[in-house]
Amino acid sequence: MSDTPFGFGLPPEEPENGDEGKKKDPTGGGQGSGGSANPFGFGPGAGADNPFAAMFGTMNPNDLGAAFQQLGQMLSYEGGPVNWDMAKQIARQTVSQGTPDGTKDASVGPSERSAVDEALRLADLWLDGVTSLPSGSVSTVAWSRAEWVEASLPAWQKLVDPVAERVGLAMGDVLPEEMQAMAGPLIGMMRSMGGAMFGQQIGQAVGVLAGEVVGSTDIGLPLGPAGKAALLPLNVERFGKDLSVPQEEVRLYLALREAAHQRLFAHVPWLRSHLFGAVEGYARGIKVDTSKLEDVVGQFDPSQPEQLQDALQQGMFQPEDTPEQKAALARLETALALVEGWVDAVVHEAAKSRLTSADALRETMRRRRASGGPAEQTFATLIGLQLRPRRLRDASRLWASLTDARGLDGRDALWEHPDMLPTAQDLDDPDGFVHHEQLDFSELDKMLGEAAKGPQQPGAGTDEPGSEGTDGHGSDGKGDSGR
Repeated sequence: MSDTPFGFGLPPEEPENGDEGKKKDPTGGGQGSGGSANPFGFGPGAGADNPFAAMFGTMNPNDLGAAFQQLGQMLSYEGGPVNWDMAKQIARQTVSQGTPDGTKDASVGPSERSAVDEALRLADLWLDGVTSLPSGSVSTVAWSRAEWVEASLPAWQKLVDPVAERVGLAMGDVLPEEMQAMAGPLIGMMRSMGGAMFGQQIGQAVGVLAGEVVGSTDIGLPLGPAGKAALLPLNVERFGKDLSVPQEEVRLYLALREAAHQRLFAHVPWLRSHLFGAVEGYARGIKVDTSKLEDVVGQFDPSQPEQLQDALQQGMFQPEDTPEQKAALARLETALALVEGWVDAVVHEAAKSRLTSADALRETMRRRRASGGPAEQTFATLIGLQLRPRRLRDASRLWASLTDARGLDGRDALWEHPDMLPTAQDLDDPDGFVHHEQLDFSELDKMLGEAAKGPQQPGAGTDEPGSEGTDGHGSDGKGDSGR
């Protein structure tokens, strides 16, 4: 996968006879040259860097009609900023090719489903003793890679569409207003092409990621349906292959992480929208290099659509260097660190006395998350954003300190409102946060308790002066719990 933002490139593996096709190319017009001899890359001379060659592969003449029909569908696309039908198709194709180590996707068998179900149920039982949040799993599932793709695409759409939308708007803004009406068909074609190319790259990235993820919450964001705890048996086996750890322990440890994430997202109702909103807020601050886009629009040749591909591959997206954008990034990174730190802390507490390899598995997962694995690379490519919990260890230590100081209920009560959570500055001084917040929370808990009784119930209040004001924290009844 390309490391450049929006580097719309090939799926991980080329068609089996791709090299033969290049050897037989009499024109030498492939390799993404955009030559007039083969501008769309169909047929045996398809260039390796041509996006259409990536989609259609090596074709015989009988398939040419179908290829042009698909091209017509792509150009006539009038949906949102990303062609998600194409993304799904490319993702499924990428999954079917297998991973670089030769592992192919396969349907999950009954024994694997039973093992996953047992691990997730046992994990929930162990977590009952280390967190006050009840189980968040309504059901348990064992997914193949293809099933993970199907289940996660709605979440990817929420994450990627905001950035893709900015691209579409920029395409319409680069021309002078008096020219936009005349250039309408051209702009429409470019937007259709842009949606298709976004779809291609997203599909490729999601397909690659499907070969790595072990559950629905690997990246700290809920990518699957709410309440559905999931593991991918094939990838769980790959994860533990070189760890010298019994497979049962690997499965149980990963089940603990999945079940812990499910509890957090199920019983902290604002958390899901908070995280996705943080990504969207960051995306709003990304700017498009309009000078590059103007060059593409001014020189665009419909017979050579790879021009748009080349421009996107060079990268035209960068975050605004503003205080607001930096604050958005800090909020997102801190939120991810707090989620991952909480999961790390409670899972370790549940596993340390039960799994002999708990410490080794914990360190392996920490390094995987902090080093920016496939998930981080995927997001960096798609939205120019590295979703890396950079301060995972700091956050984990803070949650552990809170457990010692306030107990399970006091620690988990912090998730009642986003304003009650530690900030990036608090991660610098966890002891100061723990002791300061413990003094403040006694009064805050009292206020929340009084507000929860409801001001409209006769006799529910007290005779103390000012008791009528306990509902004055906001019309939604939740109050302003900012500190």
